[in-house]
Amino acid sequence: MTQLKDKVVWITGASSGIGEALAVEASAQGAKLVLSARRETELQRVKNACANPQAVAILPLDLTDFDADAAARDAVAFFGAIDLLVNNAGISQRSTVLQTGMSVYRRIFELDFFACVALTKALLPDMIAQRSGHIVTISSVVGYVGTPLRSGYAAAKHALHGFYDALRAEVWRDGVQVTLICPGFIKTNVSLNAITGDGGKHGLMDDGQLRGMAPEECARQIWAAVAAGREEVLIGAKEALFVRIKRYLPGLMSYAIKRAKVT
Repeated sequence: MTQLKDKVVWITGASSGIGEALAVEASAQGAKLVLSARRETELQRVKNACANPQAVAILPLDLTDFDADAAARDAVAFFGAIDLLVNNAGISQRSTVLQTGMSVYRRIFELDFFACVALTKALLPDMIAQRSGHIVTISSVVGYVGTPLRSGYAAAKHALHGFYDALRAEVWRDGVQVTLICPGFIKTNVSLNAITGDGGKHGLMDDGQLRGMAPEECARQIWAAVAAGREEVLIGAKEALFVRIKRYLPGLMSYAIKRAKVT
């Protein structure tokens, strides 16, 4: 069980969307926060929106080009040891395999996978030494079901599942918990900020995102799952159904995905 009150929580990708909602909700529950993203002005805005801004520190980071050990030292310097890391930063994709350059695939993996691994490894020794800690990583329903135009994004999310499942099996005796969160459609700017095959910005809001769950509700469900010590959580009833179909009726899911209108 991980309660947020008086815990030190480090959230990446905290300048908007799910990360912002997680920060606001965690502050309301009494956590001390370290917020990271590239945009310092947006982090400051999120800090000001929190219930207790005095217990919120901002640590601007470009997670595609950073020193994870140095960042961890900076994060710990604010309020002490990190009790809970939330790997939320990420970028999506809107391009076919044929359209997508290798540099784009590497960019996606650098942020969506390797940054998570680097921060986890930077904090893990202290968590093991103190025999407590919780690592929460935001994956996606696409971590179960690959769809057209998301090959790199799906691959990175699938990789997160393999890594964190293995990590959980290694560190549970050390008192370290690992939770994978797999949201479906959440009403954020993820499709606007997605990159295309040449690395440009997609710049369009997908219908699924537009009609998606409010990030505030998503955040409440995530923190409830963390408090309950859940290992893996799907956010969204329809999306959870897709995952069950993939598991038990893979041929049907393949048929549907190949014919789905994906933007």
